[in-house]
Amino acid sequence: GQCARISTGAPIPEPCDAVVQVEDTELIQASEDGTQEFKVNILATPAVGQDIRPLGSDIQKGQRILARRMKLGPSDLGLLATIGVDTVSVYRLPRVAVLSTGNEIVAPGGTLKPGQIRDSNKTTLMTLLQENGFPAFDAGIARDEFEDHVKKLRDAFEVSDVVVSSGGVSMGEKDLLKAVLIKEFSATIHFGRVLMKPGKPTAFASLKYGDKLKLVFGLPGNPVSAVVTCQLYVLPALRKMSGHTTVHPTSIKAKLAEDIVLDPRPEFHRAVLSWSEDSALPIARSTGNQSSSRLLSFQGANALLVLPAATAETKALPAGSAVTALVTDRI
Repeated sequence: GQCARISTGAPIPEPCDAVVQVEDTELIQASEDGTQEFKVNILATPAVGQDIRPLGSDIQKGQRILARRMKLGPSDLGLLATIGVDTVSVYRLPRVAVLSTGNEIVAPGGTLKPGQIRDSNKTTLMTLLQENGFPAFDAGIARDEFEDHVKKLRDAFEVSDVVVSSGGVSMGEKDLLKAVLIKEFSATIHFGRVLMKPGKPTAFASLKYGDKLKLVFGLPGNPVSAVVTCQLYVLPALRKMSGHTTVHPTSIKAKLAEDIVLDPRPEFHRAVLSWSEDSALPIARSTGNQSSSRLLSFQGANALLVLPAATAETKALPAGSAVTALVTDRI
C-alpha cells in the first residue's frame, strides 16, 4: 500500500481516509539524507477516519459560539480569533471615584495629630474595586463643610459614573453627605438606613449631572462596615452596569466550627472557610471580634456568614449549624 507523511493539523490529502501516528510505525527505508521515509511498517491496523477531525467537528457554520452578556475570558477570545473576529462590542466599565469624608481623616503618609486617624478606607475600597476589575479614582477627602462636600462631589462627577464615599452618612451634625446631595444636586435618596450589621447607615442615591445619570453609594465610616457594604451593594451594582448576568457573591452552605452569639440585627459575620475530609460542607471559623471598627476581622477572611437576627427563642447558633456563606475570596 501507499502512505504519505502529514503534519498535525494539516489537511488530509485525497484519497486518504485514516492517519497513523508515527509512534505506531517502524522505519524500514529512508532517503540518504534521512529527511524522508521511503518505506515504513504499520504496526497497528488503522480504522477509517482514525485521528481525522472532520470539517465542522469543532465549530459548525452558523453555530453560535458566544451569547450576549457573556464575560469574555481567554478561551472566548481564542474562539473569536479562530473564526477571524478581531473586534466585538462590549460594555464599558463604569468609572468609580472613591471619596473619604471628615475633618479627622489624614492621608496614609501624613503625620497624625490628637484626634486624627489615617484614611484606611480609601486604600481598602480602591484596592477592592480594582481587584474586581473596576477602574477607581481617588476623589480626595471632603472636610466637614457643606461647600467642600459640594466641590469634591462636583470634581468626582466630572470623572466618574459612580461615587463611593465613606463616612458622613450617620446621624451626627457633621454627617453632611445626604443633605448636600439633596440640596445641591437634587438627588433622590433611595435608602439611607439598612437593617443589617455592619453597615446600618448605608445610603444610596441617584442624580442627573448635566445629561448623565450618576450613582452615589454613601458607605459608613467604620472600616469593616465600608468593606462589607461595598461587597454587598457597590460591587453587585457595578457588575450589573458592566453587563454581568451573575452579580452577587457566590452563596454556599457552611458548617460552624464554634458557637456564635446572634446580634439583634441580621449580621454578615466575617469568617474563614476551609475544607475537611470528613465533612460534606466547608467549615466556617469566625475571625473573632466582629466590631465594625476592627479591620483585623477581615484579615484572612474569605466569606461573610449570613446570620439571622436573634430572637427570644434563639440567642445563638451552636457549632455544627449549617449557615449560608457568601464567598468573597478564594477558599
